[in-house]
Amino acid sequence: MIFVSTPSRICLFGEHQDYLGLEVIASAINLHFTAKAEARNDTLLHIRIRDRSICELGARNTEGKYEEYTIDTAAPLVYENKRDYFKSVVNVLKQAGFAVGGADITMDSEIPIGKGMCSSTTMVLALTAALAALSNPVRAADPMEMAKLAWKAEVEEFHEPGGMMDHYASALGGLVHLDFSSGAAVPTPLSLHPDGCFILFDSLQDKDTIQVLADSKYPTLEALESLAKYGIHSIRDFYNHPELEQHTDTLDSFHRRKVLANIDNYRIQREALELIQTGRMTSKKLGELLNRHQANLRDGLQISTPVIDRILKIALEHGAYGGKFNGSGGGGCLYCFAPRERADEIAAAVNEAGYPAMILHPDKGLTIES
Repeated sequence: MIFVSTPSRICLFGEHQDYLGLEVIASAINLHFTAKAEARNDTLLHIRIRDRSICELGARNTEGKYEEYTIDTAAPLVYENKRDYFKSVVNVLKQAGFAVGGADITMDSEIPIGKGMCSSTTMVLALTAALAALSNPVRAADPMEMAKLAWKAEVEEFHEPGGMMDHYASALGGLVHLDFSSGAAVPTPLSLHPDGCFILFDSLQDKDTIQVLADSKYPTLEALESLAKYGIHSIRDFYNHPELEQHTDTLDSFHRRKVLANIDNYRIQREALELIQTGRMTSKKLGELLNRHQANLRDGLQISTPVIDRILKIALEHGAYGGKFNGSGGGGCLYCFAPRERADEIAAAVNEAGYPAMILHPDKGLTIES
């Protein structure tokens, strides 16, 4: 029997930047997707997974409700939809040289579904690691390889616009800076001990993650293509050469707004990284940078919602330093950073307004036990 656990994450800085080849700062948190796996003596992969109706923050599978799927790993696996992740995991593992055979797998989760908390990524990562561990425990113990394979299974196999942040943040755990400028993830562990804590909220709004990603990614890429004649090929170019920003005036208002939001978000991420690495990040400054990041996501990329804005307003009125939505936006979850002594008050105020709240703790990454 193999037991796998992998955490959800919050993105502090760099939202919607990983797929632009930029950098992010993310932290694993104490919400997990788990998988129990036992090999069978045939080729059938039988998966029991927590029912998708259990989807809100704080919901638990107390009644043991599962959806069940069976795949013959010996047969050619053809995708029947754009999120046929069970089959894509098997295909990617086989392509990577793993001997994937039959197994009984039970998967549970504390992570709200469709809320920007990487429930899909952690599910794919947990299944990838579980099947890999049954085949080759040594390779399965490498979180970098498991993260890459999970990204391939979730994103590359279906030609979707998502980045790699979720996969590596979950697999590696802790607070980490991820640089995607080379096309691969280059992680740097970070240490941050401000006088405060993070509080997660569920807006109870469903979101179309793929559409939100496309609406944010492709306009920025179109703008960069238009600006290439000025020697601009990346958002990073504006950071290294601020004078290039004048050329954004040649863009229409829609594309210019998207680019300017990404430029400032990259500057925020760089400032935050320097403050963290030099030990000069204060609780107040962390809150200010989160609020600035949220303003760009709301007004520039236009992917916040009135409900998210309302919840953040309540948190700030009760003493939070700052906050932002988490994940792709367009609904889902959000969080704030607040003084520990005000955390219960803030959570209670948001609960009273009708939205679930949970005080977060940092967590380790992917774990595999037998």
